[in-house]
Amino acid sequence: MDHIETLTRYTASFVDELMKSGITDVVISPGSRSTPLALTFTEHPSIKEWVIIDERSAAFFALGLAKQSNRPVALVCTSGTAAANYFPAIVEAHYSRVPLIVLTADRPHELRDVGAPQAIEQFKLYGDYTKWFHEMALPEASPQMLSYARNKAARSVYMAQEGNPGPVHLNFPFREPLTPDFSLEDIWGDRETSESLQTQSVNPVMDGKKRLAEEQIKQLAEKFGNGRKGLIVCGPQNDSKLAAAVTELAGKLGIPVLADPLSQVRTGSHRKDQVIEGYDAFLRNKHVREQLSPDYIIRFGAMPVSKAYLFYVKESNTAKQYVVENYTGYREPTGNVTEFIFADPVLLCHDLAAASGETATDTEWLNKWQEMNRISKKHLMGGMEAAITEGEAVRGLSKVIPEHSILYVGNSMAIRDVDSFLMTTEKPVSILANRGANGIDGMVSSGAGAAAAGRPVTLLLGDLSFFHDMNGLLAAKHYSLNITILLVNNNGGGIFSFLPQANDKKHFEALFGTPVNIEFEKAISMYGGTYALAKTEEQLEEHLQTGYQHEGLSVIEVKTDRAENVDWHRQKWYEIEQEILQEKD
Repeated sequence: MDHIETLTRYTASFVDELMKSGITDVVISPGSRSTPLALTFTEHPSIKEWVIIDERSAAFFALGLAKQSNRPVALVCTSGTAAANYFPAIVEAHYSRVPLIVLTADRPHELRDVGAPQAIEQFKLYGDYTKWFHEMALPEASPQMLSYARNKAARSVYMAQEGNPGPVHLNFPFREPLTPDFSLEDIWGDRETSESLQTQSVNPVMDGKKRLAEEQIKQLAEKFGNGRKGLIVCGPQNDSKLAAAVTELAGKLGIPVLADPLSQVRTGSHRKDQVIEGYDAFLRNKHVREQLSPDYIIRFGAMPVSKAYLFYVKESNTAKQYVVENYTGYREPTGNVTEFIFADPVLLCHDLAAASGETATDTEWLNKWQEMNRISKKHLMGGMEAAITEGEAVRGLSKVIPEHSILYVGNSMAIRDVDSFLMTTEKPVSILANRGANGIDGMVSSGAGAAAAGRPVTLLLGDLSFFHDMNGLLAAKHYSLNITILLVNNNGGGIFSFLPQANDKKHFEALFGTPVNIEFEKAISMYGGTYALAKTEEQLEEHLQTGYQHEGLSVIEVKTDRAENVDWHRQKWYEIEQEILQEKD
């Protein structure tokens, strides 16, 4: 068997096994050394290929697609710095628990560390940010090596999803020539003649959900009952079933649910009478926080976005705190004494609700949270400025965003304004963000990747995030993806205006404000998108509705002033705390 046939059968066996293990999508960045993988993926009849030229954009595109589809996505690139450009997205995937199958092509071993072109050290290139690394053997086509290729493919998909999901990395050394021969017979190497077996993975796995024992549930139910002032907190997480389960449990315990916008608890048809979404506004005041000292806190998902909540939980260090994780992990940045519960969150809620029975509740405790929430919502949602503010942009968006669509939110001010101004709604809208490492990079590509999963996407982000990843617009243009971008342009890093750095008038603009002074309309036109400028909340709603009727890329820009934005937010917070404190007096 010659080199080309060996290369073809080996690579085809690996790719075919990825498909049999559940891979439906691959994101490819063109290059020479990755030719065997790129061509073989493209030839496979059951895998959809997405070709993204820029590797950094490609990796974030895959991240968004995997996050929205809830299944692993494969990534393919050539050797050298191409692989290094995947690093930011891999870090984000690690911390936000998104499954990626990273496949980097490499020089064969004899061309490493000898000055050969486009050869860098790719062995464990991503360090501890991948769950598993494997250096693939040089291609061989013996039955044993074809089985080896399939086994590694199946294992990579399993490892990416096992426990807390995340990225895995396989490095492929390839010798030239690199072009497979797809005219060969039976290149996908069916192992069985039975058609029913041909679609099965070589390593089928049965994996169950974690569930606490009955005695453990009983112990927890006793700790949470008897009128204790409890609190359920739902941070960023993507399980669509948690909302109904956690609100059912809150109803049994008679306690409030603090719902981060990324918890999927603010949107949908489940009960919301005990959901508190305005907590970031009223927990900013220390006197208010002192009135709300809890006996215990149960947290599902990652740490919420709100810094005000972070202050609150740090000050509540005498309260019993419980963090629920699906499998394992340590996501507790406050340093407080915490008991970790490793169990499926939905099953845990159902079991605790069943065990709680008719528990005595402190209605005053729940009423206090609900009243403060009512006051906050009244001020946050009331009034309309002559020129649209950043908070009003989120408010207008929430009114018109389509049902069954995706809201993908950028970091810095964008996610914080969603936290403050996106209230509970019956609309079934999924809300996603890259809150693993909280970077502003890759946001356009992530939103485009989410749109590739099939549902329309609204991407909300600031001008620096947009500038940072304008390359991501090429995917939206090339694949005619339905994505509407709400671009909030305050000409710089608006979040820094809320921080102490803003007091340094000498260096602030150059180091933190960082205005880019770009006319984004021209860039949007270059990528074939439609553009509109909204000057009022009413105009924004109209332009968004028009954009949602448009196939492909639409961008609606809102221009704001950073200093005025700070004053407007602080006035809202002041009005809220004054009314709450006056009511208390």
